[in-house]
Amino acid sequence: MKSEIRGGKAFSYVDIELQPDEVLVAEPDTMSSMDASIDLTAGFNGGFFRGLLRKFLGGESLFISYFKNETKQGRKITLTQNTPGEIRCVELKGNSMCFQPGAFIAMTEGVKLGLKWAGLVSFIAREGLFKLEVSGNGKVWYGAYGALIDKEIDGEYIIDTSHIVAYEPGIKLKLQLAGGIFSSFFGGEGLVTRVEGKGKVVVQTRSISGLTSWINPKLY
Repeated sequence: MKSEIRGGKAFSYVDIELQPDEVLVAEPDTMSSMDASIDLTAGFNGGFFRGLLRKFLGGESLFISYFKNETKQGRKITLTQNTPGEIRCVELKGNSMCFQPGAFIAMTEGVKLGLKWAGLVSFIAREGLFKLEVSGNGKVWYGAYGALIDKEIDGEYIIDTSHIVAYEPGIKLKLQLAGGIFSSFFGGEGLVTRVEGKGKVVVQTRSISGLTSWINPKLY
């Protein structure tokens, strides 16, 4: 399966070429165009009950889309995300990665999508009560609003709430004030997330909550 991410960091999209009999698993409403000969089917996201959990607890869709190339030649499909921002591809080789709700876009068949408890800290930090965990062997495409920045953590690091996109399972999240009580709330930072451990964390430069906070006062 060949793929190429285009459009720059502001408006990324993915061109994927499915070889004969290859299957791509994607979130609904991520396909922007495809060859007419590609077969599209929909199914529950991990079964009916798991699909319900991922929808209401993990922020994902109840259904999942399956794109299969049943022809004898390569066929192309283009995927995008609902918000303007960067899309990336990570290749799993028996390892796993955790995503914030809404970050997952698509994966190859060798990858499994699971749901795990993230904790109250994650919920208060506006990252959701549950986290999505992808594992296995294959490619995963994910994205978020804004550009994506890699942070290699070895110890502790501070990240603003609602800016964490993905992280390795060994990373732990804790919530704290940005500074003292007065500085935290009157300085505009409030609560922040302290990440602890060793591994990679992917951070988005923008957040939807920040965008809505900027837009809402201008609507009245």
